Amino acid sequence: MDGEGRRDSVNCGVTKEGESRGSSRRRRLFWKLRQRWKLLGLFEIDREHEFYPLTCDLKEGLKDAIQDVICSDATQTALTDDDYSAKLTQGHEGYVMRTYAGPVFSHFRQSLGLSEESYSRSLSACGLFLQFISNSKSKADFFLTNDKRFFLKTQSKREVHFLLQILRKYIQHFQAYPHSLLVKIVGVHSISRAQDKKKYFIIMQSVFFPDERITGRYDIKGCHVSRWTEPEPEGSRVLQVFKDLNFEGNVICLDQQRQWFLRQMELDTRFLQDLNVLDYSLLVGFQLLHPDEKNQNWSLANLIVRTKRSVNGAGSPTTSHSASVPGTVEEENSTDKEDDGTEFSGTPEMTSGGRIPLKKIGPQVSTVSDISNVIAQNRRLLPNYRNPLHVMDGPELRYFIGIIDIFTVYGLRKRLEHVWKSMRYRGQEFSTVSPSKYSRRLYSWAETHTV
Repeated sequence: MDGEGRRDSVNCGVTKEGESRGSSRRRRLFWKLRQRWKLLGLFEIDREHEFYPLTCDLKEGLKDAIQDVICSDATQTALTDDDYSAKLTQGHEGYVMRTYAGPVFSHFRQSLGLSEESYSRSLSACGLFLQFISNSKSKADFFLTNDKRFFLKTQSKREVHFLLQILRKYIQHFQAYPHSLLVKIVGVHSISRAQDKKKYFIIMQSVFFPDERITGRYDIKGCHVSRWTEPEPEGSRVLQVFKDLNFEGNVICLDQQRQWFLRQMELDTRFLQDLNVLDYSLLVGFQLLHPDEKNQNWSLANLIVRTKRSVNGAGSPTTSHSASVPGTVEEENSTDKEDDGTEFSGTPEMTSGGRIPLKKIGPQVSTVSDISNVIAQNRRLLPNYRNPLHVMDGPELRYFIGIIDIFTVYGLRKRLEHVWKSMRYRGQEFSTVSPSKYSRRLYSWAETHTV
């Protein structure tokens, strides 16, 4: 079997002979799906797409890389220096796949309640990858798994090197604050294909998952210069990610969860400030709640289930394995529509610096054995919902919130850019400022745009 046939059999279990028999039927089906996804701003990477050979190789290479993890002894409870510097090289016909710090990301995926089997299914399923084209100035390519659960984003060698440098601090941040809003990066790889430039890419969980009913998406940086996206004509179904100026006049209504959110924004932005980075974004998505989703269910059984989920269950990176809690809904089949509660109550009290101090946890989580640890880690009651770490419910809307793009270091180039923009946009707010100002400004945006 040649390389093309091999790739097809890996991705869809189709031989060349089977392909010729079912090609016409599949093409009609794929064409219908493609037209539907095009309306949403997503493009199927089919046989005519320039990235089809690349994504076929990515699927095969990632499947083998994950299988290597499954076959190895992954029961270790502590990460070592060798784990952080590990590099797995796997040769394939026509390309070479490399996996960086594989044991670390495997450990992190387990802590998020993501099994290797489920991860492999998403990345190597027979369904076609999708290409996402945004209005971002980034030259990166964005691929989305067919279930829309994971993004594959190309990165420069410098960005990947920086990520691997700060990886230990990144993991430690999640150990200290398991419910962090930072994007969940679950893999780093490179692929070298014949006569193609070596490509580095990261794999990250999509903040906007599941996205079926999301009606608005925003990329927020806390400034105004070049922060407007011209909306498509009314009635258009083109997927758009709007910016700061488009958001003006809106607020994020979190009610009781506002205090938790602002505290976590403070923790996460200060962490990024310590890394000396800027230009990261706060993603915000809106989804209308159904009437039955607005009814809070505060039964004792419900509170116990959600408390256990928040402390030991999926999305709680303090344990290596997701705890099985009777009564919880499995992530892949979650249909629970309860309101997402919070452990905080009352009106936020501000420090002299204008930020919210840590407060005691509410009585509804008194079943937790180590209350002080939960308080220090700024945990909240997680919903029985897919992607619980990025989902919060307000009185009328469900919000998808996360911080992405954390690789831009405030080095010489950015300092020079700051000087130039200071002269060009005198008196205006632009993105390229010092990490300390960037951190304070994004926190301030969150504070003034939430109720």
